[in-house]
Amino acid sequence: MAQETQDSAPGEPADTETLPPADFDRVEDFFTSLNDNAVLLAERLQDQLGSVTVFYQLGAILFALGLGWLAARPARTSLARRRDAQSALLLALARQMPFAIAAAILWIAVPLYSAAGQPLSVLRIAASLMTAWVLIRLVATFVKDPFWSRTFATLAWVVAALNILRLLGPTVDFLDRLQLPPGGENAISAFDVLWAIGLAIILLWTASFISRLVQGRLAASEKLTPSVRGLLGQLIQIALFAGAIMFALSAARVNLTGLAVLTGAIGVGIGFGLQSIFQNFIAGIIILLEKTLKVGDFVDLESGITGEVREINVRSTLVTTNDNVDILVPNAEFITNRVTNWTLREVYRRIRVPFGVAYGTDKDLVKKAALEAAESVPYTLKDNAKRKPDVWLTGFGDSSLDFELVVWLTGEAVRRPGAVNAAYCWAIETALAKYEIEIPFPQRDLHIKQPAEIALKSSPQS
Repeated sequence: MAQETQDSAPGEPADTETLPPADFDRVEDFFTSLNDNAVLLAERLQDQLGSVTVFYQLGAILFALGLGWLAARPARTSLARRRDAQSALLLALARQMPFAIAAAILWIAVPLYSAAGQPLSVLRIAASLMTAWVLIRLVATFVKDPFWSRTFATLAWVVAALNILRLLGPTVDFLDRLQLPPGGENAISAFDVLWAIGLAIILLWTASFISRLVQGRLAASEKLTPSVRGLLGQLIQIALFAGAIMFALSAARVNLTGLAVLTGAIGVGIGFGLQSIFQNFIAGIIILLEKTLKVGDFVDLESGITGEVREINVRSTLVTTNDNVDILVPNAEFITNRVTNWTLREVYRRIRVPFGVAYGTDKDLVKKAALEAAESVPYTLKDNAKRKPDVWLTGFGDSSLDFELVVWLTGEAVRRPGAVNAAYCWAIETALAKYEIEIPFPQRDLHIKQPAEIALKSSPQS
């Protein structure tokens, strides 16, 4: 001690690094209170279990359970007869109704027993455990993810245990006084952080649940196109998620005006690294608003992609080819490049199938054979006087007369260009063979000269 006194100059405070920080004192006090309250609860339970007052508390618990069971029985009986998905969910909720009603009755009985001067430790423990059980079962009904279900169950049992030990209020006060970061100018309490995280999880899950309900209602609407339904659903989902995050930050006492700096940083990021993402986002909104592309359209892109539009998202569009290959195409490609939409206004289209026959063939016979071929293909549009198949003579080739079978297709055929072309070529070849019409091919005459003939022609005498 003498050495320490000599090292410290007069008038200077003692070295505070050897003293325990205030936060460690609070932690020590908290665990001391936890131990003392646990011992006190054990003593109270021992006294009450050995007296007649425990029967009054058990009677109240049984009465609450019985009343809850009677009140929920009609709802469970009615929902058990229905078999739809919504009734199954309501039935799962109805099964927890007896315990929820019993917990509410017990929490009403707790202050009444306290006002009458009756012991209530058993009653309070039952109410806390029953409340935790109801909350856990409700979360398990809606949240199917095992991780989040177990996490919430653990938190519920911890809160119930703290309430049983009468430490829930002191725990909240302790976390509220614990600053993060310690000693910082803009420090916030640990309770605010935990409360914001928990509230954000609940709000995000609620927003996701509501967005699924809204998207389900939009999907059932016949007044809106699939593209508009998809756009509205995604915009509602984004708005709900943004509102949930903002509300959670506000609950954590975070100064939302500081988000202006973050907004500026995001703007700079869009100008540099996020330019492509932002471009596709705007392109997706333009596509949905202009209605030039919708789910179910058959498109042919300049990049060579051909297929049916399955989904139009904010960033990209899902196109499925006829080979059942899913391709995610950036939305900007539909705005900046050429796009052939085969089903924009109507699904009926005309194609031309070229073929050739030998010179000297009867043209009328060729036309008859080609029209019979078109009639035999199921993709041909029939019963339409203005859109009948036709045969054109289009040119005179080196070794053939060039014809084209001009035919209108049904709506189904427009989405299968490869199979349709193969079907007409197959039918044309069959029809030409039926009428013994020759399909020409290039021919060359080869003349071989003997060496003697060559020498004779090249001699001076000749």
